[in-house]
Amino acid sequence: MVIAAHPSSAPSALHAARLRHLGPNWYAAVMGTAIVGSAGVALPGHGAVRSGALAGVWALSLLALTALLAARALHWTRHRDQARAHLLDPGMAPFYGCLAMGLLAVGGGAMTAGQPLIGTRTAVALDTVLFTAGTAVGLVAAVAVPYLMAVRHRVEPAQATPVWLLPLVAPMVSAALGPLLVPHLPPGQPRETLLLACFAMFGLSLFATLVMLPLVFARVIGPDPLPLALTPTLFLVLGPLGQSTTAVGKIADAAPGVVPAPYDRGLDVLSVLYGVPVMGFALLWLALSVAHVVRARRRGMAFAMTWWAFTFPVGTCVTGAAVLDRHTGLAFYDALAVCLYAVLVTAWLAAVAGTVRGLLSGELLAAPRPAPVALRPATGRTTSGAVR
Repeated sequence: MVIAAHPSSAPSALHAARLRHLGPNWYAAVMGTAIVGSAGVALPGHGAVRSGALAGVWALSLLALTALLAARALHWTRHRDQARAHLLDPGMAPFYGCLAMGLLAVGGGAMTAGQPLIGTRTAVALDTVLFTAGTAVGLVAAVAVPYLMAVRHRVEPAQATPVWLLPLVAPMVSAALGPLLVPHLPPGQPRETLLLACFAMFGLSLFATLVMLPLVFARVIGPDPLPLALTPTLFLVLGPLGQSTTAVGKIADAAPGVVPAPYDRGLDVLSVLYGVPVMGFALLWLALSVAHVVRARRRGMAFAMTWWAFTFPVGTCVTGAAVLDRHTGLAFYDALAVCLYAVLVTAWLAAVAGTVRGLLSGELLAAPRPAPVALRPATGRTTSGAVR
C-alpha cells in the first residue's frame, strides 16, 4: 500500500535535503558582512552620511546569522551523520571557529554600526548575549578542534593550511570586541575583570597563532602548493595580525580608570610598540597573498566559499590601521585604513555576487562531486564536502 505524503511535508523534506551539505564554513559570510559595517564606523573621519548604509549592512549580517543558526540547527537535527562527519573532517572542523566569530562580529557590530538603528540599550543587550555565547564557543573550539586534529584527524604538517588558524583566532576576536562592553559594567572589579580577561584571550590566541604560523608558511613555500580553491585562505593569516593590533589598541582605549596606573599607560605604549611591526608584517603577507591569488586566478581559480576569506581578515586590518591612526596620529595609517576598506568592500561585493549565483544555481549546496581517479590538487574534496 502506498501512503501519500502530506502536501506540506514534501517541500519541508526537500528544503531539509538541500541543507545536508551546509557546513560551518557558511558563518564566514556572516563575519565578512558584519565587518563591513564595523570597519566602516572605525574609519578615520567617519561621518553620519554613511551611518544608514553601514547600519543596513550590519542588519543584513544579523538576518544572515539568524537564518544560518536556524539552518544549522535543522542540519544537526535532520543530518546528524553529516554534522558528525564535518567534525571529524580536518578540512571542515576548523570552521567551527567561524561560528564563534560570526556571533562575536554581529554582537560587536550592534555596538558600532547597528547602534543608530536599534538604540544603545538594545545594542548592549544584544552584544552581551552574542559576546557571551561567541566567547564560550570560541574557547571551546580553540581547545576541541586542535584536540580532534591530534587524536582523530591524524593530519600531517605537510597538510597544513591557513584554515587551521580559524579556531585559534576566535578568542582574539573576543579580545578585540570585549572592551566595547566594559563601560556598561559596574565600576571596579567587574570592569577590570572583563578587560583583563580580554587581555588574557589576546595572549591565548597570539601564542597559539605563533605556534601554527610556521606550519602554514612552510606549506606556502613547500613543494606541495595549496589547491587553487584554497588559495584565498592565505588571507586568513591577516586575521590574527589585524585583530590582535585592534585588540591591544581597544584594550588600551578602555584601560584609563579601569586598571590602575601605570598599567593603563603601559597598555597605551604597548598598542603602538606591538601594532606598528605587526601591521608591517600584515602588509607583507597581504602582498604575498595577492600575488598568489592573481596566479591562481590566471590558472582557472573559480568562485568558492573560500572567497569569503577576502573579507573579514582585511576588515581586521582596517580596524587595526584605524587604531594605529588614533594612537600615533600619523596620516599614513589614516590613508591605509581607507585604502584597505576599499579593498574590503570590493571583496565583499565579489563574495556576495558569487554566493548568490551559487545559491540560485544550487551548486553551493549540492553534494560534492566524485573526485576523478587521478586526483588533481585543485579539485579534490573531502568526504564531508570540504575543499582540500
